[in-house]
Amino acid sequence: MIEITLPDGAVKKVSEGTTPMDIAKSISEGLARNVISAKFNDTVVETVTPLTKSGTLVLYTWNNDEGKKAFWHSTSHVVAQALEELYPGIKLTIGPAIENGFYYDVDFMDHTISEKDFPKIEKRALEIARGKHDFMMRAVSKADALDLYKKQNNEYKVELIENLEDGSITFCDHSTFTDLCRGGHIPNTGIVKAIKVLSVAGAYWRGDENNKQLTRVYGISFPKQKELTEYLELLEEAKKRDHRKLGKELELFTFSKKVGQGLPLWLPKGAALRERLEDFLKKAQKKAGYEMVVTPHIGQKELYVTSGHYAKYGEDSFQPIHTPKEDEEFLLKPMNCPHHCEIYNSTPFSYKDLPKRYAEFGTVYRYEQSGELHGLTRVRGFTQDDAHIFCTTEQLNEEFKNVIDLSLYVLNSLGFDDFTAQVSVRDLEKPEKYIGDAKDWEKAEQAIINAAEEKGLNYVVESGEAAFYGPKLDFMIKDALGRNWQLGTIQVDYNLPKRFDLTYKGSDNELHRPVMIHRAPFGSMERFVALLLEHTGGNFPLWLIPTQAMILPVSEKHEKYAEKVLNSLENHEIRALIDNRNETVGKKIREAELKKIPFMLIVGEQEENSETISVRRHGGEDLGSLSIEKFSDLVSSEINSTLKSF
Repeated sequence: MIEITLPDGAVKKVSEGTTPMDIAKSISEGLARNVISAKFNDTVVETVTPLTKSGTLVLYTWNNDEGKKAFWHSTSHVVAQALEELYPGIKLTIGPAIENGFYYDVDFMDHTISEKDFPKIEKRALEIARGKHDFMMRAVSKADALDLYKKQNNEYKVELIENLEDGSITFCDHSTFTDLCRGGHIPNTGIVKAIKVLSVAGAYWRGDENNKQLTRVYGISFPKQKELTEYLELLEEAKKRDHRKLGKELELFTFSKKVGQGLPLWLPKGAALRERLEDFLKKAQKKAGYEMVVTPHIGQKELYVTSGHYAKYGEDSFQPIHTPKEDEEFLLKPMNCPHHCEIYNSTPFSYKDLPKRYAEFGTVYRYEQSGELHGLTRVRGFTQDDAHIFCTTEQLNEEFKNVIDLSLYVLNSLGFDDFTAQVSVRDLEKPEKYIGDAKDWEKAEQAIINAAEEKGLNYVVESGEAAFYGPKLDFMIKDALGRNWQLGTIQVDYNLPKRFDLTYKGSDNELHRPVMIHRAPFGSMERFVALLLEHTGGNFPLWLIPTQAMILPVSEKHEKYAEKVLNSLENHEIRALIDNRNETVGKKIREAELKKIPFMLIVGEQEENSETISVRRHGGEDLGSLSIEKFSDLVSSEINSTLKSF
């Protein structure tokens, strides 16, 4: 007999060889019908895997992320089989599950594939799925595995197998299809009821631009057709909200091939939007005791060697800048924190001077691969709302909680109210990924957990998600379309103060090491604006939007009154423009709607005589004739309802 411990702490004594599905059936038939994957002792297993020793078991359904991962990975096998049948002679490489669906990288050889081929691929994949074929894992010797793929002339699988140890190689079989696979499948293909091929794209083998470019086939699947229909509707809405599309329509930013890939250019309206976001945070930071600093866009290579960033990110940085002076090298700044450490080091501090809180909207540069660049969400030059707090160990808890308060204020003011806090800690099995002393890591991780608990945050702990120099608290946001994003981060760092030999004089007149908190509520201005665009669909909060009202004179003879209205609105600190083009009011309204202008103010003879404005809200609501004062009160009330003081 072996003992199986379930997530609720219940222990089941079962015979050796019992499977996860057997245990699901012993709990309830309903659970057994819905279980599609399992994890035993932190290793993903099949639902039919015999359990040969005692341990912990987690059963997954479609409603769990791990369940979806197994579902989508299994579907990638089904789609791969369909592709092999439809396009003889192709070479399969890898087909993992991703956040939404799966992909399979394929060398199509002489075949071509396009969107018009998607329906026939989906049809054949569904025919295979309806066969209810079991997914069966089997161990294969390295020699036999190599022999199979050498016969198929599949150099990609051969390369993968050559890097595996004999005795650790497994294949997965279903129907007439076999694939090299580590495991993690649903019980059978029949559970898959709906399959959609979403797109195809180029992808270099193993992400290396020097390798052959393959075709990446993206897809998604569901246990019900209704869920696929709902997903596709959501996808259409996401296309409408794509920040690249909205950014162009709202004239916020652009890109130029001559300037360079991944280097956004902010247009006047976008620059004004950024400036308002910066002013918003600066005002809150000032109240919280931060001091603004400015650091250069470059630094000597030695600075980033000292910090550890060069060893960690050197390959992802732009090439060093060589000066006329021999052996002198500079780097474009990949991070702001080393510069802030040197600012701290420029002045001797005592415990009475701490905490020191330095903040900067600092632009940093990272050489992301061209295939990974994506609008504003993945760029090569971006501005972080960075701040670093240098404090004593005794001050750490209070300072961390204060940063949580600031982060929550930022998120709530911008409509991000659905989130989970994630405590990102080390992967204890991969200590080589991190720098610093294990005891310092333990102290830092516990400090974050304590602060999260004291603030009553709904948090989860994720192993392996820490920064290389310290653990962190990340805010995982769910946007209006139900997608998850990491937004805003707070890190505790004992390592950089050691590397830069930062000290302060304690009450005992001895030198002590400060603790460092890294903090960025927005993360980066570029990515934050992109997420905000997609979350709001371009309908920004009233306090933030560049143009709050558009004044629409009915004819030329009302333009003078429109100017008077504009001046009055400016005196009430309302941002407005006049559309005095020789167009109909109806056309001006339609165009103002497309530009997401919150209010349209129509002025004609009646309004001029009564010194009022006819107010129309974005979306079509008619608010009637109002005085400037009443309209100003309306705007102020709506702003105050979302933008409370920090």
